[in-house]
Order: sequence, then C-alpha cells, then structure tokens
Amino acid sequence: MTDNPPAPLIAVSVAARNPETGEFLLVKRGRAPARGLWAFPGGRLHYGETLEQAVLRELREETGLSAERVRFHRLFELMSDGSDGDMPHHFVLAVHSARAHGDPVAADDADAAGWFSIDAMAALPVTDSTIETAREIAGADDDMAPESDFS
Repeated sequence: MTDNPPAPLIAVSVAARNPETGEFLLVKRGRAPARGLWAFPGGRLHYGETLEQAVLRELREETGLSAERVRFHRLFELMSDGSDGDMPHHFVLAVHSARAHGDPVAADDADAAGWFSIDAMAALPVTDSTIETAREIAGADDDMAPESDFS
C-alpha cells in the first residue's frame, strides 16, 4: 500500500468593490493560513457547491454582506511547506470580482472587516495575491462602470 499525499484544496475569494467609493472589502484573517493578514473574504469550496455559491456564502459568513455581478477573475496557486511560519498548505484559489456595499461585520474566521482604497491596502499587512488582484481589477474600468438603464 502506498501513502498518497493529500490533494490540493479548492478555495474561493471575492474581491468585492463598493460601486460608490471604489474601495475593496478586506477581512483580517483570524485563522491559519495567513492568520493576521488582510485579504479578500473567502474560504474552502464545499462538496456540491458551485464556485459562485461558495463566494456568496463566504462573503455572507465573514462580513454579513451580499454581492452582485459576481465574475470569475483568475486563479492563484498558494503553497507553503511551513518553513515560512505559516501552516503547510496547498490551495488552488479561484478569485472572483463583485460589487457590494454596506457596513461589514466581521464574523466566522474574520477578526476584522472594512473597506479600503488601494493606497490604504498598501500600508496594511496584506497577502500578495490580494494587492495584486485589487490593482488588476481597479485597472479594468468596465468592471465598475455604472449599469445602464438601456441594456
């Protein structure tokens, strides 16, 4: 009998942006991996759940907010063998963009939550994928364009 290593886990996150302010919603991770760092709301995909369903569930669980215009943005592969002080992990992270607004309330595994500009994010301890994704989405003008009544 052979010992098979564990398979990578699938996770989702949502780069929720406030259409009025252009700010991004971040949560301070309360658990490993990335404990103490600011990142987009997200977590593991549950069996039988679509990526979009997982995005909306994680957003609601961690901040109490809902979102609209959820769109797949990109994949990241996040790995650590534990030598960096984090727990060993291997995630395939499906990042989505969305619109959201309201006052977030940190819950579940989030220690804090709030809206941040990219400049403010750069001053926080954030994950590399978070700041990279925020800059990409902020550069895509059509994502935050007001919806037309003439569509």
